[in-house]
Amino acid sequence: MIAALDIGTTKVACLLAQRDSEGTLAVVGSGQEVAAGMHAGRVVDMEAAEGAIRTAVHRAERMAGENVRSVFVGTSGGAPSSSFADVEVEIGGREVADHDIQRAFDQLHVSDETGERDIVHAVPIDYALDGAPGIRDPRGMYADSLQVRLHMVSVAHGGLRNLLSCVSRCDLQVAAPVAAGYASGLACLVSDEFDLGATCIDIGGGTTKLAIFGGGNLMWTETLPIGGDHVTNDIAQGLSTPIASAERMKRLHGSPADKSADANDSIEVPEIGPENGRSGSVHHVPRSMLTRIVSARMEEILEFARARIEASGLDKWSGNRVVISGGASQTFAMPELASRILDKQVRFARPLSLPGLAQAVSGPEFATCAGLLVYAMRKHAEPWARSARGESVGRFTNTLSHLGRWLRGNFSEHADQRTP
Repeated sequence: MIAALDIGTTKVACLLAQRDSEGTLAVVGSGQEVAAGMHAGRVVDMEAAEGAIRTAVHRAERMAGENVRSVFVGTSGGAPSSSFADVEVEIGGREVADHDIQRAFDQLHVSDETGERDIVHAVPIDYALDGAPGIRDPRGMYADSLQVRLHMVSVAHGGLRNLLSCVSRCDLQVAAPVAAGYASGLACLVSDEFDLGATCIDIGGGTTKLAIFGGGNLMWTETLPIGGDHVTNDIAQGLSTPIASAERMKRLHGSPADKSADANDSIEVPEIGPENGRSGSVHHVPRSMLTRIVSARMEEILEFARARIEASGLDKWSGNRVVISGGASQTFAMPELASRILDKQVRFARPLSLPGLAQAVSGPEFATCAGLLVYAMRKHAEPWARSARGESVGRFTNTLSHLGRWLRGNFSEHADQRTP
């Protein structure tokens, strides 16, 4: 049993899957619950967050008829950031072996003076032999020197520990924390996009996850503390309506299904008032007013995303391709806005088909959760990956030598990187 747990700002989702003898995953259980105790991907109320996690996992367990012991956890809080390191080891003209890869990895050290950030991913993105780059797997090849470029994804120490503590309080072990943007890309990108390059933008309730892929690897990732909840708040303030009514209008009138409607049509807007008395009062506004409010905020989100992607210096890896997912990506006018602001070819995506994945949990808002299953199947299939899984998450440090097995695993997986 493989369990994926996406703890977002607006919802907690859990998917359970089993792998058959051929390695194919089949979803056997799913559960979700409205998130509580979360803000912009980070825990703000431990007890409330724990209750939401327990409910979502219990519903998935009940559907699958199995109990969950460990989970792969998606994290969007903690300000995920990318950094890079290069190392070179002498080979002496002989054949490159596993212990050479381990030596290269052991030479990489990150300062642990503050302990403010934890490494959650260490992805080799380029290998070179005698200065010649573009090597996919150097093992078995002859060279005088081996060079490795490593992409490291780190998150704030406190934010990660608080999230993992909530999971532990639910009597669950953490198999591995996974950056939400990474997981969304694994779920939504096709093989050519992994290889030729694409940017995945997952617009959730409280955060927007960015990830650049190229050459079959994760090249860069970052999370913006802005999402669909900001659209809801704008509607509530702009139309003077309760938050619940604003969310309903956003979903009902701000979705692609309504884009063919007459923009001059009017919509009913419940007024803010006490629960008794005039709580049922409504006023009417042009639908175009709602469209302008939604479009303005979504335009801002996309402009922020474009600025951060350009600032990464790795935009060239994504070519001219952008894949957008996440629950807030379904809002009105997104296709036109995204194409215009990003100036790229835009594809709106939902998770790639997984056997047993119910229609109710196959929308773009479940991209991260589905991607966690893909990550579990790809990254934890080899013996050394299973060994690394057994390490205590509580002992994450900023010293990369503790994660040496991750690099060896990536070399063996590299030939399969083209298929998510």
